[in-house]
Amino acid sequence: MRMGKKHSKLSAFEREKIVIFLSQGFSKRAIARLLNRSDSTIRDEIKRNHFKGCYIAVRAQSFTQKRIVSSRKRHPLKNKSVYKYVMKKLRWGWSPEQICGRLKLKHPDNEFWHIHHETIYRYIYAKENKKKILWEYLPRKQKKRRRKYGRKVDKVRIPDRVSIHMRPSEVENRDVFGHWEGDSIVGKNHIGGIHTEVERKTRFLQAIFLDNLTANETVLAQRQMFANLPAKAKKSTTVDNGKEFTNHKQFELSVFFCDTYASWQKATNENTNGLIRRYLPKKTDFRKYNQTDLDEIVFEINNRPRKCLGYYTPQEAFEKELKVIGERIPNRM
Repeated sequence: MRMGKKHSKLSAFEREKIVIFLSQGFSKRAIARLLNRSDSTIRDEIKRNHFKGCYIAVRAQSFTQKRIVSSRKRHPLKNKSVYKYVMKKLRWGWSPEQICGRLKLKHPDNEFWHIHHETIYRYIYAKENKKKILWEYLPRKQKKRRRKYGRKVDKVRIPDRVSIHMRPSEVENRDVFGHWEGDSIVGKNHIGGIHTEVERKTRFLQAIFLDNLTANETVLAQRQMFANLPAKAKKSTTVDNGKEFTNHKQFELSVFFCDTYASWQKATNENTNGLIRRYLPKKTDFRKYNQTDLDEIVFEINNRPRKCLGYYTPQEAFEKELKVIGERIPNRM
């Protein structure tokens, strides 16, 4: 009497028997009966593990073992859905921390989507992924992780400058909206430049190309940036001692100056300028780009989640602050 179907996996011995029975001309149904297995088990086994039209026991056993090992491995980025999201955002220029933080913000109660940023770094720098050159997607495109170093500024005499130490205390703690940090990015061979302003509380960025990095052009760019903003959104800006800020009294808002060789005192702007440099590295000829190109870069930066903002974007944070003070969002934003 035939016994019921077994649910255990086929053994190496049974696979050897299948090869022998096939060579003797037995049908799949007959082999199933001889091994006390179901017809579908034998058919699936031969179909799944055949090699170039032939069923070989050794290869069939090897294929099966590999599938078992693979099935027990956890995906390096937790699961395929998370992997797809991570790779998509890496290509957009998001950092691992921004990606992980945004996932938790979007899915706060679903651990299926939660992942640590170190997991992404480990995957990127894993030996088996070396040929994929995934580090190219990282903001600083470093083959190895390195420490960050600050930059110094040049000492320039600026008339009527007001020291950063005279700045209201409300600026320090970032609780008050409307205080900015300004700086300049220099083009190749010191031809042209970019004037940037970053709001300290929301990290919202504005940037304008300059044909010449002069005091007069900086004033014009600065006025253009803040022309459409309400008074509560443009209270002060903090800059370094660059010569382009000589005409600071003509700015749209109060200006405070960092100490010489202390660019870290406006670290928010320094960091944001570093984000722009990812698109326009040093020695880039700015004459090859126009304001539309720069606006697209600024848009991407402002719509990238930040850890310091609870993984909201600067754009979202800035618009929220404008609503708080009862102002509409300017068209240029």
